[in-house]
Amino acid sequence: MVDVPDSLPARMFLLAYDLRKQKMTKGGAPLGYVLRAAALAELYLDGRLGEERRKPVPGTPGHDPYGVLAQIAESRPRSWQHWVRKDARATVGTVRDELVRGGWIRVRPRRVLGLFRRQEVTVKDPRVVKALWGGASSALRGRPAAHVNSYDAAAVALAAAGELNAVLPGADRRRHKRRIEELTARTGPAAPAVRKAIRARNAAIAS
Repeated sequence: MVDVPDSLPARMFLLAYDLRKQKMTKGGAPLGYVLRAAALAELYLDGRLGEERRKPVPGTPGHDPYGVLAQIAESRPRSWQHWVRKDARATVGTVRDELVRGGWIRVRPRRVLGLFRRQEVTVKDPRVVKALWGGASSALRGRPAAHVNSYDAAAVALAAAGELNAVLPGADRRRHKRRIEELTARTGPAAPAVRKAIRARNAAIAS
């Protein structure tokens, strides 16, 4: 049995790693959107975050590893989409550093074309990614949606919403559309907010 990270954002970061190409894969949404949504979904699934008038609100007090709950508590009511976008870039670095400290990944700086600095990520044990992918695959094709592990259901919902092709290629998203909708319903409002954030971002780029 292979150990996997406890947090949903850490799991989604690793799922975004393409083992075949040995690098992070790009989806339709920036990785930060997916990781922020994962943090929101984790809080929602654990009851630390609720919803009123289609906006997230603090729920049962508890652990807030990424500071998302504190941000929501200190702000006026805002949409899920707002909180998916909020500090998205910084969240990538936070989760990446968490995985480095935990020994899950190795990061080294490199320059692209000799000019642009970027972080090159390597997963230390590919079996971890395979185990996470196996959980998502089972959620997509296995037992009734109501009986699927909540984090595996969330992984599928977030991967589909963020268009992470390393996890769910477009053909699979179309083939399993109804199943993805069932798993998304179990996960809460964070995954649909990623789709809205993608549409808003694409519209802004197009204009």
